[in-house]
Amino acid sequence: MDRNQILTPRAIESLIADGHYIVINDGQVLRLDGWAEKHPGGKLAIRHMVGRDASDEINVYHSAKTLRLMAVFRIGRIQPPWINLTPPIRGGVFRKYQDEEESISSRSDDEEPPLASDLASVNSSTTSLELSVDDELKSYNEPLIRSSSKTIECDGYGSDNGCEINQRRAFQAKADAFELYSELKGLTGRPLLQDQTRDAFTTQTMQDEINRDLESYPSLDSATQQNITKKYQALHQRIKDEGYYDCRYMEYGKEFVRYSFLFALFLVSLRAEWYMTSAVFLALFWQQIMFTAHDAGHRGITHNFVFDTLVGLFIADFCCGLSLGWWKSSHNVHHLVTNSPEHDPDIQNCPMFVTGPTFFKSVRSSYYDFTFPWTSSADFLVRYQQYTYYPTMFIARFNLYILSWLHLLSPRSQNLGSASWTRPTEIGFMLCYWYLFGYLLLWCSIPTWTLRVTFVLVSHVLTFPLHVQITLSHWATSTADLGDAESFPQRQLRTTMDVDCPTWLDFIHGGLQFQAVHHLFPRVPRHNLRKLQTLVKQFCSETGIEYKILGFVDGNKEVLSRLGEVGKQVEMLVQCQKYMAATGESGLH
Repeated sequence: MDRNQILTPRAIESLIADGHYIVINDGQVLRLDGWAEKHPGGKLAIRHMVGRDASDEINVYHSAKTLRLMAVFRIGRIQPPWINLTPPIRGGVFRKYQDEEESISSRSDDEEPPLASDLASVNSSTTSLELSVDDELKSYNEPLIRSSSKTIECDGYGSDNGCEINQRRAFQAKADAFELYSELKGLTGRPLLQDQTRDAFTTQTMQDEINRDLESYPSLDSATQQNITKKYQALHQRIKDEGYYDCRYMEYGKEFVRYSFLFALFLVSLRAEWYMTSAVFLALFWQQIMFTAHDAGHRGITHNFVFDTLVGLFIADFCCGLSLGWWKSSHNVHHLVTNSPEHDPDIQNCPMFVTGPTFFKSVRSSYYDFTFPWTSSADFLVRYQQYTYYPTMFIARFNLYILSWLHLLSPRSQNLGSASWTRPTEIGFMLCYWYLFGYLLLWCSIPTWTLRVTFVLVSHVLTFPLHVQITLSHWATSTADLGDAESFPQRQLRTTMDVDCPTWLDFIHGGLQFQAVHHLFPRVPRHNLRKLQTLVKQFCSETGIEYKILGFVDGNKEVLSRLGEVGKQVEMLVQCQKYMAATGESGLH
C-alpha cells in the first residue's frame, strides 16, 4: 500500500465500516487496529477519535517521541479540510463500498446516491434535536391537532381559519409553562405539536441547553472553527517554544517536604496515642499527595511513561489504596469527551447525581457498557441532590476503593505492550497498602473497635475537599452536545471552569483550580499552569470563547444551583406523571 496515497472520505468511510480504527492526524490517515489494545491510554480513547481529525488531541496528549512513532501506522493522506465523521462508538453509521453498490442498483436512474462527505457535513453541523425544517413545515399541515379530548381541524399552514392560532392554543393548554421553540432557518414560535411526555420534555430541555450554548459561543461553521483551531495550534507551539513543558523540579521538592511533614505529624500523633489527631494528619497527607499522582498520571512530571507511571502507582496504589489504572482509564476518556452524558464516566453518577437532562431518558454508557436506567429511585434521589451533595462527598473515598478493585479485577485493566507490567504492580502495591493500613495501623496500633471505626471515618471523611475540587470544575457546566463540528479547544472551554484563588493558596488546590487550562494542555506541569493561564485568557479573548472562572465559594454555589435546577426539572416530571395517571392528560402546565 502506498502510504502517501490520497484517500477520499468515501474510502475512509468504507475502511471504518470494515471495522478499522481510522484516525486523522496532521493530514495523515492512521490505521490503529493493531495498536488499540496496546495503547497505554486505553482502547476507548482511540475509539472516540475514529473518523475524526484528532490532530489537536493527539499532539497535546503525546510526547514528540511518541508522535514520531505514529508514522508507522500511516496508510495514506487526506485532502484538507477534513469534515469530522461521528465515531461508531457515538452512534455513527458507516457504509462499505458494496453496500453502496447494492443501494445504487435498487434506485431509479434519476436518483443520486448520497455521498459520505454530504452525510458527514450534516452529521458534523447538526445541533438540533427537533425535526428537519421540511418536516417541521409538514407538521403544520397535519389535519388534526389533539388537545385533551378536543379536536381542532386545520386546512393548512397559514390558512384564514385561524389554524395556526388554534395550534398555539392547543399547545398552550398542554404546556403553557414552557416557551415555544425558536426555529432554525428563520422560523420562530412554532409550537411543539405533541404531548409533553417524559421523552418530549427531556428532548425540549436538552434542546434548550443546546440553544443557550449556540447563542453564547462562536459559530460552528467551518471557517470559524478552523480559525479557532489554528489559533490554538499556534498557542500550543508557543507553549513548547517558551518551555512551558519543562518541569520545575524544585517545586516538587517543596511538595515532598510538605508531604513528609504531614506524614511525620501523623506518625508522631499515632505514637502519642492521639488517634483522632493522627487521623486528621493522615487525611491531609492523602489529600495533598494525590495531586502529584494526578500529575504523574498525565506524565506531567518527567514526561517519561515508565518513571511517571511508577511515581503515580506508588502514590495512588501504595500510599492511598486507590488504583491509578482505574483513574487513567476513566480520566483519559473524560478529557476527550468532557461532560458527555453518554460517554464521560466522570458525570455518570445516576441515580445519585444528575447534571443534565439527557439522563431522564436513561443513558447507555459507552465506558461502562451499561445502561443507567431512570427509575423511581432517580425520581426521588435527584430531587434532593443539592442537599445530598456534600454528605456524599464525605464518604466518596470509600466508593473509590470499590471502583479501584472492580477495575483491577476486570478485563479492562489487562494492558498489553509497554504497559503490561502496570496491572500486577498495582495489585501488589494495593495489597501492601491494605496490609499497612488495615493490619499494622488499624489492628495492631489502635486498641479498640470504637477507636478503629472512628479513626477510619475521620481520616476518610476529611478528604472530602479533594472530591469537591474534582467535581467543581465540571458539574456546573454544560452537558450539551454541539456535534462533531465543534473544535477541541472550544469543547474543552465550554465544559470546564477554573477556580480563582490567590497564589499563596495554590498548594491547597494542587493545580485543580486550573482545570480549563489543564484540559487544553494536559501534560503541562502543574506549577506552570498559573503562568499559562494568562495566555489562555488571551486566546479566549481573541476567539470569543468564554473563559469561565469563579471563586471557590461562588463555584460551589454554581454547582449547587445546577444540581437544584436539574432537581426541579425532575420534580416537574414526577408531578406531571402523577397528573397524567389521574386524568389521562398531560400535566405540564
